[in-house]
Amino acid sequence: MAFDAIRGGNMAGWLTKARIILATSLIIATTSCNGGAQEPAAKRTDFSIGWSIYAGWMPWPYAQQAGIVKKWADKYGVKINFVQVNDYVESVNQYNAGKLDGVTVTNMDALTIPAAGGKDTSAIIIGDYSNGNDGIVLKNAAGLRDIKGRTVYLVELSVSHYLLARGLSTVGLSLSDIKTVNTSDADLVGAFANPAATAAVTWNPQLTEIAKLPGAKLVFDSHQVPAEILDLLAVDTATLKANPNLGKALTGIWYETIAIMQRQDAQGAAARAAMAKMAGASPEAFDAQLRTTHLYGTPQEAVAAYKAPALSATMVKVRDFSFSKGLFGQGARSADAVGIGLPGGKTLGDPANVKLRFDPTFAEQAAAGKL
Repeated sequence: MAFDAIRGGNMAGWLTKARIILATSLIIATTSCNGGAQEPAAKRTDFSIGWSIYAGWMPWPYAQQAGIVKKWADKYGVKINFVQVNDYVESVNQYNAGKLDGVTVTNMDALTIPAAGGKDTSAIIIGDYSNGNDGIVLKNAAGLRDIKGRTVYLVELSVSHYLLARGLSTVGLSLSDIKTVNTSDADLVGAFANPAATAAVTWNPQLTEIAKLPGAKLVFDSHQVPAEILDLLAVDTATLKANPNLGKALTGIWYETIAIMQRQDAQGAAARAAMAKMAGASPEAFDAQLRTTHLYGTPQEAVAAYKAPALSATMVKVRDFSFSKGLFGQGARSADAVGIGLPGGKTLGDPANVKLRFDPTFAEQAAAGKL
């Protein structure tokens, strides 16, 4: 199945994060749930990390502009170039193809694109989770139960689709109780403005816009499933193993920058304003987006998130949904096909095919003051 992966292009598209799971014939054709071991990576000093515009990822380009990247890269004898990719999905594809050493990505996309395709990937920073950035809106409804029998407009096979399934489960419904219409994120506001459209699922800024339409009501959002839609920095595992200083530098960059942007003083406001400008947003709009983005503001918070039982429970839900939609490829016989490594030596799925690893090593070093 193929569908458009459009970022932006409509009102305030600068903050649209098209967190879209590619189910194209190309990905399916190259997916191998028994993907062989990657070639050992060489020791290097130059690295490229891809990013795309989203409130929770703007600290990276700001750090590069502010000299924080150079500071930490110099400390560890490496060079790190942060590369903006205008389309989120394309950034993940470039990482998957080996053109980037790391990428900003959601937990679901990290699992269903590189990991399911056989690329061993390590999530070394859990940066934030959606805390209201994604939601379900109905017209003329008392609550989410009223969605039964309706046609729902959304980007199919995306985080929106996952959120819909999660929301339905909370009121005793399932995806079989509704119909879906695949709609690009750029077209969702216009589609929902049609009087015939009565249900939609999307992310900000579209979510805010459709919730303003006559008769519209936000009936479910991601704050009700906290820490399930995670935003990560993922790095090629072999590259990281051969070059641990890359992980140390990236982690130092992240937590220094996050500390600055969270300051409630002139320095913090200036940092957030600079991030907003790079995202094409006003400071007020950027701050509004941050309010529905739960940042793990310290390495201690991130380590706790890595080790919490909730991470395992979340990834069970994510992998089960992904498998049910065929996102592990035609050769996958069960949701266990792609192994997921968790802290403490725990594994979800096939322990002989671990391709996505939640690695708290560097966050732990930061928390202990050892970077």
